[in-house]
Amino acid sequence: MVRGLIDRYAAGDRAALKGAMPAEPPREYPEVGVYHPRMKGLMAESTTRLPARRKAVGTVGVLMLRSYLLGRDTGHYDGMIAALEAQGLRVIPAFANGLDARPAMDAYFMKDGASSVDAVINLTGFSLVGGPAYNDVDAAVEALGALDVPYIAAHPIEFQSLETWEKSTQGLLPLETTMMLSIPELDGASVPSVFGGRSDAAKDGTRAMQAHEERAEALAKKTLRLIQNRGANKANRKLAIVLFNFPPNAGATGTAAHLAVFESLHATLLRLKAEGYSVDVPESADALRDHILKGNAEQFGADANVAAKISADDHVRGEPHLAAIEAQWGPAPGRQQTDGSNIH
Repeated sequence: MVRGLIDRYAAGDRAALKGAMPAEPPREYPEVGVYHPRMKGLMAESTTRLPARRKAVGTVGVLMLRSYLLGRDTGHYDGMIAALEAQGLRVIPAFANGLDARPAMDAYFMKDGASSVDAVINLTGFSLVGGPAYNDVDAAVEALGALDVPYIAAHPIEFQSLETWEKSTQGLLPLETTMMLSIPELDGASVPSVFGGRSDAAKDGTRAMQAHEERAEALAKKTLRLIQNRGANKANRKLAIVLFNFPPNAGATGTAAHLAVFESLHATLLRLKAEGYSVDVPESADALRDHILKGNAEQFGADANVAAKISADDHVRGEPHLAAIEAQWGPAPGRQQTDGSNIH
């Protein structure tokens, strides 16, 4: 732009530069396209430009913000792509102009009306349709329902540095929690994860975006497990269901306001059994409630049915995060859900 101005308008002492500094025409970048740190050129419209990947264990569609690519501030994306590829996954990093990711999904994650990827990770930190300003849940649910693969919302930290976040007992700030975690969950996003952000230790004082190596690797491993689980026989899959229980130890298990928790759980178990999962379903929601809340609870003096006992000695020897747990809860086995020598 500067060369173009000089070439056209130079005058006075710089008159000799007029007509002598031609500028290249503006470079056009695609509105919807793909990106890869090893790809020639910043952006492309065809996935054939992406690096070839043989014998991939699965394909992951990754959504990014075009603005970061145009600004060449892609360290967080590059690190996440590398972490996924290190797990043996093929990655299709795609973007769409604006704050509606559906054009990128339609172009690169779908083929003939069906999904061509095994999972999608949204690295924008925003909802699928609308970004931080608003959220079109209905449009997002329709798009994700057609895709029908795990949809993961990961988020880069920008309102605080990675170092501040790591040291904080709060973790995400309220604004980050709302914008990057709560709102995407309305779309159906799961596995919320920090994967990068800005660092106080960035080189040259630029504070460029970068991946958080440990968190990016953890997210990549979780993504691989989700893909592997989808390919496993349903009868052999292991699922965990978390029930509402607040405040704890106050008879509040499964009593979420205005929600029929045990009725919903019973219906879910019946649906799982009908779809091929190995589930023993009690004959009614009431029987299910009794099984969970009573069972052998009186025998162990517990608040609910005890499914297993873990020896405190085994826990101390085998728990890699023992120091952090005991710093919060006291020496094992603690005082909650225990008989003094075992953890319930």
